Amino acid sequence: MPVPCAKLSCAILVERKTRRSPHGATAGRQKERTLEKPKKSLRRKGAAVTIDEVAVLASVSPMTVSRVVNGQGKVRDSTRERVMRAVKELGYTPNLAASSLAAAQHTRVAMIYTNPSSAYLRELLVGALRGAARTAAQLMIESWDTYNADAQRAAAREMSKSVAGVILPPPLCESKAVVSEFLSAGVPVVAIASGRFSQEISCVRIDDFRASEEITAHLISLGHTRIGYIKGHPNQTASARRYEGFQAAFAQAGLEIDSALVQQGYFTYRSGLEAAEKLLAHKKPPTAIFASNDDMAAAVVSVAHRRGLDVPRDLSVVGFDDTSAATTVWPELTTIHQPIASMADSAIDILLRGIRRKDKSTRVVVDHVVAHQLCRRDSVAPPSPASATTNA
Repeated sequence: MPVPCAKLSCAILVERKTRRSPHGATAGRQKERTLEKPKKSLRRKGAAVTIDEVAVLASVSPMTVSRVVNGQGKVRDSTRERVMRAVKELGYTPNLAASSLAAAQHTRVAMIYTNPSSAYLRELLVGALRGAARTAAQLMIESWDTYNADAQRAAAREMSKSVAGVILPPPLCESKAVVSEFLSAGVPVVAIASGRFSQEISCVRIDDFRASEEITAHLISLGHTRIGYIKGHPNQTASARRYEGFQAAFAQAGLEIDSALVQQGYFTYRSGLEAAEKLLAHKKPPTAIFASNDDMAAAVVSVAHRRGLDVPRDLSVVGFDDTSAATTVWPELTTIHQPIASMADSAIDILLRGIRRKDKSTRVVVDHVVAHQLCRRDSVAPPSPASATTNA
């Protein structure tokens, strides 16, 4: 049964042409040889044994044969033994020059995403494509539209047969089922924008805690003490780290957080609308709202306008990520710049360097923390005297 995961083709992926079948024009001659040497029945006389033929005989993918022959990645013992029997039976000798060239020029990697915002996805794609072009890698891009763990495991198991490495943004990079499936198949994984370094896979991220603490402190420095907060998706570690940074800024200022002004969001525009309505319907509404991504912050601005509030005179609004949404709303959002495109580019680089390492005896895991930036724009101002009096 097919796995319910939608696939997105990418122009940069160049598929190899199917090799001519060894059962073609010479089938009759092969049949005659079969009577004498069954082991050679699949071979053309004088032709070099190919990795595809080894894969067919061993009932595995060519990628698995490559891993076994080159001693790369983790392969089940039973599979390894089956491949080595096929190698011996066919007399396969790896073409080291071709393998080196393929590793340098035609390494196929994948980036898999599931339901990010269009602005976030655009930045991911730009960076990943740029990194693939720079490193001469083939990039396959897939969208998984299922949150079912079994379906994701099956999809990961199938993809492991055709790629040398995988880039995973949230929430997939934090799915133990998905990550373990790739790692058990010997496929290295690099996470983008995870809130924490897991020590199992390489990661390219910002310090979500410090970034959130910094932008919250900025609001407090302007005089805001009643600050609403919209959390991100609960299954992403970045959401937790950003809220922890928010809490730390309040503690540092000697302020207490009003729990009624904290609402759950899901990193979507719609969840931002719902959370903003609840916050602004409060009998003592906040003078500022920190939404933990730009899509939700844009929704807050929309709700404020609908209620006749002036942003930032009546309500200050800040976001996180600095996607295109931050500069397409009015007023433009004060936010944290997370360099998603360059992070995706770096993730490709880290992945390819790991795949192409000559020493495969140890697995190198990298925690690459990049700098964030507070972008001050027009969506924040000191609380108005009227708001301060009303909320006192």
